[in-house]
Amino acid sequence: MDIIKEIFNGNFMPHGHCLLWRGDLLFLHVGGDVLTFTAYMLIPIALVKLVKSRDDFRFNWLFLMFAGFIFFCGATHLVGIINIWNGYYYIHGIIKIMTGIISMVTAAMLWHLLPEAISFPSRRQLQQKITELQQAEKQLEESNQRLEAEVKKRTAQLEKIATTDELTGLYNRREIMRILDVEISRVSRQQTALSIMMLDLDHFKAINDQYGHQTGDVTLQNTAACISQGIRKTDSIGRIGGEEFLIIMPDTTIESAYDHADRIRQTLAVQKAADTAEQRCTASIGVAQFLQDDTLQSFIQRADETLYRAKAEGRNRVCRSLSE
Repeated sequence: MDIIKEIFNGNFMPHGHCLLWRGDLLFLHVGGDVLTFTAYMLIPIALVKLVKSRDDFRFNWLFLMFAGFIFFCGATHLVGIINIWNGYYYIHGIIKIMTGIISMVTAAMLWHLLPEAISFPSRRQLQQKITELQQAEKQLEESNQRLEAEVKKRTAQLEKIATTDELTGLYNRREIMRILDVEISRVSRQQTALSIMMLDLDHFKAINDQYGHQTGDVTLQNTAACISQGIRKTDSIGRIGGEEFLIIMPDTTIESAYDHADRIRQTLAVQKAADTAEQRCTASIGVAQFLQDDTLQSFIQRADETLYRAKAEGRNRVCRSLSE
């Protein structure tokens, strides 16, 4: 108890005597201590608020140590003001000792963390890293764009391979049948005309047997080019067999399809007669128009039957389906 009484003993000579109780000196010392104490109280409050608001900081405890250090520094100034009029020098000394202890602990921790703190990248280094990342991101984006373009190119190539006859460049059987199925669905809804030609080269086997398959391939290519030049942009043509072709003519009646087919037949016949350098063939063509109760299979079958009737009647001719 005596120790506690001695600690809180304020009967020592007030510090004001050292200042001779002069108003100017009192104003300077008291005013300075009041300002310093106020600042030293506001700084710890700000540090504590920072730590509570940002729990992602790695060294929050160091901020709190600084806050404690500054708080005790402020406390010494507060007691210094009191000691102007009362001599609480034991309390003043205890607060100074506590300030010194927490200062030493803070300093030791700060020195311990100094190498790691120095290793933190500077603002310039961070900006350099950001620039490098942005350049890498730009390069990655350019690479992705090139890759996407290559994928689109390869996809288009694969689609072409999947839908194109390799020899003639026309639609293959699967694709021309798909187009025909789409057109049948359209005319069923819109009630418009749809006709097809089934074209077969005459005596093509003889060319293969006499001149070889390479000459036969050239004949097929020339025939495909000739037919492609003779059809409309709205028409579609595909190779569905060895020397057999299917031409789809949307919005076309059987009469118009017949006339169109005969012009193609005549063109092929004229080229065969005029060209002595390459082997060419005449063609037999069967024409059919889609009927209301037709299916894709029945439609194709009627055109096919009409084609074989054209061959049976002597070849190099066009026949139209008898069902229309």
